[in-house]
Amino acid sequence: MRASKFTDAQKALIIKQGDSGIPVAEICRKAGISQATPRRNNH
Repeated sequence: MRASKFTDAQKALIIKQGDSGIPVAEICRKAGISQATPRRNNH
């Protein structure tokens, strides 16, 4: 498995932003990931 480019703290921040109601498109843009990545990781 490939190593993540995000630290655990960065992942937690991204998740908290999603929980606070920030649109996924904006979170992905700021984090530098594609919008398909969150959906892919939910499976």
